[in-house]
Order: sequence, then structure tokens, then C-alpha cells
Amino acid sequence: MNNPSNPQLGQLVKIRKGRNADQAAVIVAIVDNRFVYIADGDKRKFDQPKKKNVLHLELQPMISSEVVNSLNESGRVTNGKLRYAVHSFLESTNIQAEEKGD
Repeated sequence: MNNPSNPQLGQLVKIRKGRNADQAAVIVAIVDNRFVYIADGDKRKFDQPKKKNVLHLELQPMISSEVVNSLNESGRVTNGKLRYAVHSFLESTNIQAEEKGD
């Protein structure tokens, strides 16, 4: 699950280090195999993404197809789509936690 060698555009991540620890975001750009740019559409907008070290992120298996398609078509993604992707991810993790009985 936590494989720092291959982050992908549109991939959901949980932030492990820094001011925004334990929050979720979406990868909107990949600098190299060590750094990526993330945004959540709310506090961190697409126009001002945060550059993060991949080692400080927990890569999730979920990839937002809406974000990937938008980035491939126009090179941009709306903050609403980013918020929706993060919200969907958080809801799915809450449902899984309830099913496990946590």
C-alpha cells in the first residue's frame, strides 16, 4: 500500500508529516521520484499546490479518474473535483472502519 517508488497523478494520499498531518489530498503533479505537488481543493487550492516529499506521504490505492481525466485533457483540475475526490476517499475509509467495528 505504501509504495513511495511510484506515485501517480490523481492518487489520493494521507499526509504523515508536517502542519497538515493526518489530512488527505490528491497528487496534482509529479516533480521526480522524490517530490510531488498535492492539493485538496479546500485549504490548498490547485493554483497553489504544496510540494511534498513522497516519504512524508502515505500513498493510498485509490486514484480519482475524474482528476486524471481533467489533468490529461486541459492540464488543470477544478478545486471542486479535488474536494469531491478527497470527500469520497474519506467517506470510503469511514465506511470500511465501521465495517471492521472501529
